[in-house]
Amino acid sequence: MIRLSNPNDTSRVVSGISNFLKIDTKLFVVVMIIVFVGVITIYSISYGDTSLVMKQIIRVLVGLTAMVFLAQIHPDTFRLFAPGLYYICLLLLILVLLFGVGKSADRWLDLYFIRFQPSELMKIFVPLMLASYYYDKPLPPRFKYLVIASLIILIPMFLIMKQPDLGTALLIGMSGVIAILLGGMSIRFFIGSTVLLTATLPILWYNLHEYQKQRILTFFEPESDPLGTGYHLIQSKIALGSGGLFGKGYMNGTQSKLEFLPENHTDFIFSAFGEEFGFIGILILMFLYLFIVLRGLSISIKATDNFSRILSGTLSLTIFLYVIVNIGMVIGILPVVGAPLPFMSYGGTSMVTVFAALGIIMSVKSHQRILRK
Repeated sequence: MIRLSNPNDTSRVVSGISNFLKIDTKLFVVVMIIVFVGVITIYSISYGDTSLVMKQIIRVLVGLTAMVFLAQIHPDTFRLFAPGLYYICLLLLILVLLFGVGKSADRWLDLYFIRFQPSELMKIFVPLMLASYYYDKPLPPRFKYLVIASLIILIPMFLIMKQPDLGTALLIGMSGVIAILLGGMSIRFFIGSTVLLTATLPILWYNLHEYQKQRILTFFEPESDPLGTGYHLIQSKIALGSGGLFGKGYMNGTQSKLEFLPENHTDFIFSAFGEEFGFIGILILMFLYLFIVLRGLSISIKATDNFSRILSGTLSLTIFLYVIVNIGMVIGILPVVGAPLPFMSYGGTSMVTVFAALGIIMSVKSHQRILRK
């Protein structure tokens, strides 16, 4: 039996374990607090459904296993395998178009023993491919390199939009743009890309499905269809507003428990949390997410090669981007696109994906090269 005589002994043991597993202790603790908050929120809004909670815990454990495993791998290994992983995922996206399953959209591949969304994997593989591509390129990159990087982003975006999954496609596109910005972008290319994107908006609108168009129109005026496409947003605002400053209290939410709030354990879990814990609880949660991105950016700044710097910075900002999109969606400042809240929302592939991204960030930190004079 090991006896710890003072707090310093405990600190040394924790530090030893984290160093052995190559885990960033501060990041890990903050993420696990958010995971715990997500689990207790799911327990509350499901009327104490332990089966739902156990499924979420199992997914968290799978995600933790992926995180620890990836944290052991040297970033150079990620760089070498990046192209192969990217092309394999492109193949999986094509298979989704041919054999995909789902309710409103064919987004999943069912291999009988496992069912997953390849589009979620692209949230990691696109930044990984871009960081690998920019590794030996002069920064800021030349025009031709920016064009190739744009194609790396646009091809999976097109395949994901065909599923159709416009929300995930746009999120992957934005994560790719973050990688390009971190690599360096000339003002001329930025202005040209903005003008070109603006010019293609009518074409994009024409190719959207009717329900996607309705979602965008509802964003501007949700009251126009309060029992249809505007229902989610209206009920979300009611749930958040009814929470007030301190919330109704744990297990005392009504909008979520009485099933007025749809998707309360996935896309709209933030609204369910806000109803029970109020504005103060939301501020604390936002502070925790802010800590994650700042810690990740700190790791990125200290990286000593282009690949590690771009990859860790992109993944850190991408996680925070998903937080902003989810919260913006549920409070009505962004259209409803079906984006889960990282580390909180109930889900399988999405949960494992964000933990995998965290593992890669930790890998960059634990394998940082020491500069010698």
